[in-house]
Amino acid sequence: MDRSKQLGEESIGKLLMKFSVPAIIGMVVNALYNMVDRIFIGNIGGGVGALAISGIAVGYPLTLINMAFAMLIGIGSSTMISIKLGEKKKEEAEKILGNAFVLIIIISILIGVIGLTFLEDLLKIFGGSPDTLPYAKGYMKYIIGGAILQNIGFSMNNIIRAEGNPKIAMATMLIGAVINTILDPIFIFVFNMGVDGAAIATIIAQAVSSIWVLAYFFGRKSTLKIKKENLRLSLTTMKIIFSIGMSPFAMQLAASLVTTLYNKNLVAYGGDLAVGAMGIINSIIMLFFMPMFGINQGCQPIIGYNYGARQYDRVLKALKLAVSAGTILATVGFILIQTFPRAFIQIFNRDNAELIALGSHGIRIHMMMMPIIGFQIISSNYFQAVGKAKIAIFLSLSRQFILLVPLLIILPPIFKLNGVWMTGPIADTLSSVLTAILLLRDIKILKSKKNDDNIEELEYQAN
Repeated sequence: MDRSKQLGEESIGKLLMKFSVPAIIGMVVNALYNMVDRIFIGNIGGGVGALAISGIAVGYPLTLINMAFAMLIGIGSSTMISIKLGEKKKEEAEKILGNAFVLIIIISILIGVIGLTFLEDLLKIFGGSPDTLPYAKGYMKYIIGGAILQNIGFSMNNIIRAEGNPKIAMATMLIGAVINTILDPIFIFVFNMGVDGAAIATIIAQAVSSIWVLAYFFGRKSTLKIKKENLRLSLTTMKIIFSIGMSPFAMQLAASLVTTLYNKNLVAYGGDLAVGAMGIINSIIMLFFMPMFGINQGCQPIIGYNYGARQYDRVLKALKLAVSAGTILATVGFILIQTFPRAFIQIFNRDNAELIALGSHGIRIHMMMMPIIGFQIISSNYFQAVGKAKIAIFLSLSRQFILLVPLLIILPPIFKLNGVWMTGPIADTLSSVLTAILLLRDIKILKSKKNDDNIEELEYQAN
């Protein structure tokens, strides 16, 4: 069966497993990029590890900004490609692919140049102190300088999944993570390069992933091809990519700003080690969230294709199964974090008692409402998958920006460091309520469309 055709004919449960499991593996592996770096860096001896982790956390907003642009192009183009394939418009899908490839190259080069030029100033804005700044600079100069190597692999991999080949997409992530895990201890400990070595290992791994992705699209296995005639940028095509990709783009930019606010509050009420504790917490959170993002990536082409093909029953079934799976995963994560918080923190550093205490206390409060997060993440992705960019942007921003920013301004002065940890569960609860209201309204509209289509079909058969 044609890979894209299967999206409209195979059982939804089987499709969700086929697409989500590789995506989950790929996304978990992607989380391991930063996680592995922090584990090795955090265990550098001589008292360096704890401050080095804080330094990497200071640079994290810049990583998020870079990732925002990769998601703008990668998710924006892959969503529209899924819809075009559902509409049997392969040539238009290939035009989007070609434009996405050119855009990611141009944008990545600009990010690298601007980021390196203003690196120290940016890191100070993000919360860098005299103690953490050297570690942040040592790591980020390689990461941001190699933005193009990361972004090609990440953005184009979304398109591989969108055209119906999740196993190749999973392999892309696995190859990079395995190489990074092997090279990290070699560069950090054998070559004694410390933080710089961790960054170099990551960039080499990302370069291999990018080469793998390009080989796929220029080879024989891909349904869609990168063609010379599609490399000329089209204003119309760019508008399509940007309009759909704006939701995850805005979400990542908002996350960068929020992370900066977190860093400044953490330094003010808990010191540099509190920043490191949040860096560790974010790594642990991403390890549990990535399976939910994997479900998102797995159900996105299923929902997008069937929405384009007007098979609304299949859209609703895919949404229901995805939300159920996401909620189960989030609940399991909640139980593990609440039961073994100290054990998770100690993976990153066993020597600094203050860092371990800060992280153990913080993660239990920060992830108090984790069971409902799966619903919010996957439901907001539904609007993106069906091309309703404005709603998707609003829901994404509600959890990561609109609610968090005022909470970060109001709560820390009152509750000090506990106020910083409390912002997460409050924002999660309020954004989930908003998502539920908008989703129920849209499901009602979708069911109405389905009924209208059934009436039209009956009238056609009668005539």
